[in-house]
Amino acid sequence: MGFVFKEEKLIEKDALKSLYEDVEWFAYTKDLDQLAEALTHSLYVLSAWDNDELIGLVRVVGDGLTIIYIQDLLVLNSRQNQGIASELIRRVLDRYRDVRQKVLLTEESSDVRHFYEKNGFQSCDQGNLVAFAKLG
Repeated sequence: MGFVFKEEKLIEKDALKSLYEDVEWFAYTKDLDQLAEALTHSLYVLSAWDNDELIGLVRVVGDGLTIIYIQDLLVLNSRQNQGIASELIRRVLDRYRDVRQKVLLTEESSDVRHFYEKNGFQSCDQGNLVAFAKLG
């Protein structure tokens, strides 16, 4: 791997802006102060770096004992399909292996579904689970 992982919640706003805008998560970059503060209030933040370039990030919220919620998982478009997102998820799941509920909410697409299922997640539209969300 030509990159390193860092457990750091304080990430420069310009680096966050570049990453989030590259994957077109513009709702987050409308208020960079709020995004930076959200990271500091997160339970856990793990980022991937290639020298000084932020190339990936996962952010976890929750209590860390009974539930974690994977809030953000993003990798620069040019660095996708290199195992970075899978390694970020693997490290989160390893860190919180004793937590019973590991939850995330994402948009539906075949590649997204394949990625999460490949990494051990089960869609709530299958089996005995149900999910509800109130957005906005």
